[in-house]
Parts: sequence; structure tokens; C-alpha cells
Amino acid sequence: MSKIQEIFNSISAKSLSPSQIKVFYAIKNCRTPLLGKHINKCPSCDHTELLNNSCRNRHCPICQKINQEKWIQKQLEKLVPAPYFHVVFTLPHELNTLMFQNQRLLYSLLMKAAGDTITELSSNSKYLNAKVGVTSVLHTWGQNLSFHPHVHCIVPGGGITLDGLNFVTSSKKFFIPVRILSSKFKGKFLFHLKNLFNENKLSFFNKAASLDDAEKFQDLIDVLYNIDWVVFCKKPFKTPYHVVNYLGRYTHRVAISDARITDYDEESVSFKYKDYKDSSKIKTLKLLKSEFLRRFLMHVLPSGFTKIRHYGLLSSRNLKGALLKISKICKLKIIPYKLKEIIKVCPICGHKFNLLDISTTNTAIESS
Repeated sequence: MSKIQEIFNSISAKSLSPSQIKVFYAIKNCRTPLLGKHINKCPSCDHTELLNNSCRNRHCPICQKINQEKWIQKQLEKLVPAPYFHVVFTLPHELNTLMFQNQRLLYSLLMKAAGDTITELSSNSKYLNAKVGVTSVLHTWGQNLSFHPHVHCIVPGGGITLDGLNFVTSSKKFFIPVRILSSKFKGKFLFHLKNLFNENKLSFFNKAASLDDAEKFQDLIDVLYNIDWVVFCKKPFKTPYHVVNYLGRYTHRVAISDARITDYDEESVSFKYKDYKDSSKIKTLKLLKSEFLRRFLMHVLPSGFTKIRHYGLLSSRNLKGALLKISKICKLKIIPYKLKEIIKVCPICGHKFNLLDISTTNTAIESS
């Protein structure tokens, strides 16, 4: 049983939304008899094991490893011959309350504004003058589990020229200045936010109730226009493997893992966090269990919300044609990358098999 499960088992679920209750009990009961069992069969000697089912909830820290590796494998088919960059788009804290009250709508806006910012600027002749692709991943938490919505984007520093005849790449530096990214992103997000307000699609409750007034809302918009929005770009990755492996860590990451939890008792939970406001020093935060639960469940996404999205050349509409065109232009020969396997060893015959192999037999058994 994981640390988070043990913590959840000692807390009663009170004042939770239906989606939060679902996540709470999914994590609490993950890989316990309460979720039923399945038979795991060795493909060599037919030895079988009776195992508890996983909850498979995307917010569960226990269930992410195999899903992560499967996702990474699929991304290897989408790589292009160019340096890759990690760009992070962050919203000002002044938007936190509004974001939390309109999660589905504004999370989508955040991701679209970030993706469109990169694809539009990339096609500008001042920068790359080409069509590029973007993979975006939404995160809603900060290191201390506070509400901090932001988007991680993996961007290839190369794309197809606007005439469709060539493939161009950037230098080792990201091809769009960060200040330009920030300004464009801010303008896009606020433009669409104002449209949502004018179309009466936003909800306002409690602390944000006053923003339902047009003048008050415009005051917020004016404040947001007058402050700097943070966009951060990291150094390019070394190899294509590093790209997908790194991105895989972000796509399947949850608000906190067992590794960061240092101590817990009947009343409180202590965990490590990186304080970016204090030279990224590693510190320890101690919270009451009820507050730890509140912060953890604050990051439960709306049901069915897609937190990984692709834009530009990597969008589902363009991907197949774009990769074929790049392959022809660059005369690429596809080289398969071998990822780390998740190996299971049969206790009877010693046969090793990869858990990522979909041919492994799993037969479900209903819980009694």
C-alpha cells in the first residue's frame, strides 16, 4: 500500500464534489480486493496468478507507470529531425479564482492560447517562417500543492516551410524570444476571455461574484494587461529519446508522489517541495491531513477533460500527412528506439515478459 493510500484510509471524505469522491475512493481502493481481481497468465508455462485490480484513474499515483510507457512508445513515431524545446506558459495568480470556477472552459482556453501562440509566431518570417507542431500538457499544481494552472509545451525547433517544399530547423536557441511569446500569449488569452464574458459563458461565485459586473470585470482585464506574464524556455534536449521520456514524465505526473512525502501521522502530512521564490531550495511543508486532502483533490480535472493536446503539424488532422512530407523531404530512414521495458518474471519457469506487451493474458474476475 502506498503512502498516499495510507493517508487517504485515515481520512473521511467530507464536502467533496462527485468527481473528487470518485478519485478519492479509486485511489483508496486501488489494488485492493474491493476492486476485484484478475488472472495474470505466463505466456510460456501458463502459470497463473490472482492479482488485485488497479483503479486506472488518471489521478492515481500508483497506476501511471505502464500507461506512461505505452504513451511514450506511441510518441516515438511522431519525432522530427530537429532540436526540441520545453516551453512553459503560466497564468498570473490574479486569475486563479476565475480559473477554478470555470475549469473546463478556461483550462481549454489556456491550452489553446499557448498552442496557437507558438504555431502562429513560428510561421512569421521574423522567426522560423515554417509550420511546426506542439504537444501541450496541462498541470494545475505548484510544488506545495497550491492551485497553479500552467501548460508544459514540447516544441520541435523545425518545421515545413509555408510553401510546403522544405524542412527548416532552428539553432540551438529557441527561435522565438520569450518576451514575444509572453506578449502574444497574454493578448490571445485575454481576447478570448473577454469574448467568453460578453457571451455570458463564465460563472462567478463567492469571492469572484463581483466580476459579474462589466466594469469590475474590465478592471481585472486592465490589471492583467499591465503585468508581465511568465513564459519560460529550457535548453534543447540531447536526443529524441530524451524528448519523449521527459515528456512522458509530465503527461502522467500527478499532483504529488510517494517519493516526496517524508512523514505522516494521525494528524498531519509532511512533504518536500522546491521553493522557486527562494533560489529553488528544497524545503519541507507540514499540513493537517484535511488540508493535504483538500489540496490534492483540488487538482482533479473535469470528467473527460483532455489534458494532453497537439497543435499545428502534430494535430490529429495534420499529423499523418506532415510526417510523410517531412520523411520525403529529409529522406529519413525510420530508426526504432528501444525503451526501458517493464519486466515480469514468472516464479515457476523464470520466463521474462514485458508488461507493455498487449498480448499478455489478463482475465477479469468480478469482485464478490
